[in-house]
Order: sequence, then C-alpha cells, then structure tokens
Amino acid sequence: MGETSEARGELDRLGRSLREQLVALITDLTPGADLRLLFLDEPSVADWHEPPRYHYSALFRGERPATVTAAETASRGAVLLRSAGWDVTASEVDDGGWLCSVVVAHRDGNHIRIRAGDHTSAVMFSGQTPALALRPPKPFQWPEPVRTPDTVTPGHVLCYECEGLGWCPGCGGRGWVPSEPHGLARCRECHGRRVCVICRGGGELAVSQLSDYQRGHYPGLA
Repeated sequence: MGETSEARGELDRLGRSLREQLVALITDLTPGADLRLLFLDEPSVADWHEPPRYHYSALFRGERPATVTAAETASRGAVLLRSAGWDVTASEVDDGGWLCSVVVAHRDGNHIRIRAGDHTSAVMFSGQTPALALRPPKPFQWPEPVRTPDTVTPGHVLCYECEGLGWCPGCGGRGWVPSEPHGLARCRECHGRRVCVICRGGGELAVSQLSDYQRGHYPGLA
C-alpha cells in the first residue's frame, strides 16, 4: 500500500498555496529578502503514528524597513491576509519582556504566523499546511524466522533471545516501536540496529561457543 496520488496531490496543492502567500507577505513586508532561504520544497513528517502524516512547513526571517514600526508591519500583514481570504487574528504578546505584534491566520487548513517587535528589525514568518496521511494504514507483519528447529545448523541451537527470528524480538526488525506522544521511539532492545543483539541476526548460536550463563537457557544440553 504505497503513497496515493490523490493524497499527495492535495498536500502539494496546499504547499503551493502556502508558499505563494508567504512569498507575497515576505516581499511586501520585508523588501529585499532573499527568497532562496524560504525552504518549502518537500513535505516532512508531522506525526509518526501509523500511517505517518506529512505537512509542508517553513520558518523565515526578514528585515523590516527602518522607517516602518513593528505594529505597522503586523497591521499591513493582517490587511494583506484578510484581502486574500484568510481568517486573521492580531494581538500583542510579551516576548521575554519585549512587546511584540503577532498576526495569526488560517485558510483551507493552512496556518501562517507573523511576529514583529520594535526591539529588533527582524520579522519572523512561519507557516504550515495541515498534516495529511499519504497512504492507508499498514498493519505490521512480523518477519519469518531465519532459523527454525528444522533448519538450525548442526552443532547450533536456536537463539534463546529471539528463538530463531534473527531480527530483534522487541521491534520485529523495524528499529523502532510504537510510542507516545510522537508515534514511535527507538527500540530499547536493539537501539535501532534491527537485528537480535544476541545472535546478531543469525537466529542460532554455536553450542561450542556458549557461555555458562547461556547454557543455562538450554537445560537439555549435555
């Protein structure tokens, strides 16, 4: 079950819309800004729960003209966004003892934020699209074991840790496990190495090399 063209097409449409609006704002409010620094070319994972959800997002710093105040910059940004059909909220917030003008706007699930303060010439622009799943959920299937009682090499025994699986028995060879709040976390058993840490992927252990401790897992050995 791969990526669906409909879902990717909708995400790309939202990304183009977001970029166009950010470009218009940056160009108007911070003239001369280098738009090559507006990195909004590929979506990134916003939520690792199955199925992963992706969004376009960007953070850009521009410089307002010295003759324009932070409040004027924010007010101009709000006017531009409202005229483009965005739902806009403007406010003033305390940013570490400095008063900043903030504009927040929403349209079609896209989100834009502009922040400007008179203590700095910097104007911060941020934006993101909604997070969309690009494929249906894919239930995890455990891999087939690399060794079974019928295929174990003579002079060997099935690994006591993974019982012949070869892959990490904690994560099934994924290197990660489901976890909250982000959806996944590195497997604590293999630490992302994916294979069983005892047999190192072989699924079996040589009897002649077993330690006394390891032999304790095989009471049937002479």
